[in-house]
Amino acid sequence: MLNIVLFGPPGAGKGTQAAKILEKYQLIHLSTGDILRSELASQTTLGLEAKKYMDKGELVPDSVVIGMIESKIDSNAGAKGFIFDGFPRTTAQAKALDEMLEEKGAPITMMLALEVEKEELIKRLLLRSKESGRADDQDRSIIENRIKVYNNETAPVQGFYEAQGKYEGIQGMGSIDDIFHRLCNAIDLKK
Repeated sequence: MLNIVLFGPPGAGKGTQAAKILEKYQLIHLSTGDILRSELASQTTLGLEAKKYMDKGELVPDSVVIGMIESKIDSNAGAKGFIFDGFPRTTAQAKALDEMLEEKGAPITMMLALEVEKEELIKRLLLRSKESGRADDQDRSIIENRIKVYNNETAPVQGFYEAQGKYEGIQGMGSIDDIFHRLCNAIDLKK
């Protein structure tokens, strides 16, 4: 089973590359945001549990998010693997994800981290705001804060996977096809 954590700061191109990887390797996309919205819409036990926290403006606890991910994995038992997008965001989440996957005999294969210079990230996000109208991409100071939060809170997860020999930094500058080619080379070496 091929289980990939797709990692990188806002604007690194994770969504674009995830779609191409999913198609080529026939994996299942696990976006925690999509899973959460689906669980809420279906009013599952986990969705209703998450709603209690969200209604109070609180973060959904890791245990609930891991439960949702596990449910999604279990409902796709015949999958060739998964791409984890937007999760894990903290080392505690990475540890919890590893424990759950180890119990299933399907550990994380690798973390693919798109590495992009800060000014390029800002340029991409400002462009994305014009194309998609995303409010969180329209203000340079908000973008810079999102990158700062990523560097302070999420980037440390990289060390967790580096310690396991599963981290693979990928140059995220260049054309979409060039970046995809680099990602595929890294995946094919691990498969």
